[in-house]
Amino acid sequence: MSDTPNPKSEPFSNAEKDPHDWTTGDEKMTGAQASYLKTLSEEAHEDFDESLTKADASLKIDELQSKTGRGQ
Repeated sequence: MSDTPNPKSEPFSNAEKDPHDWTTGDEKMTGAQASYLKTLSEEAHEDFDESLTKADASLKIDELQSKTGRGQ
């Protein structure tokens, strides 16, 4: 066994970082984000905004997951 900690068990992983602190957060959202966000938007009866950045898409996904009950 290695003494190196498992990065998946670290409490401060990139997944926990504020999206506005992401170095690529101002880039166009990924295809996967767009696809999932479109699905969530339809379920939440909201318009899909295809111009969101990666950071804003991540925040919108979190918001819509809460609204729709997905991802919980």
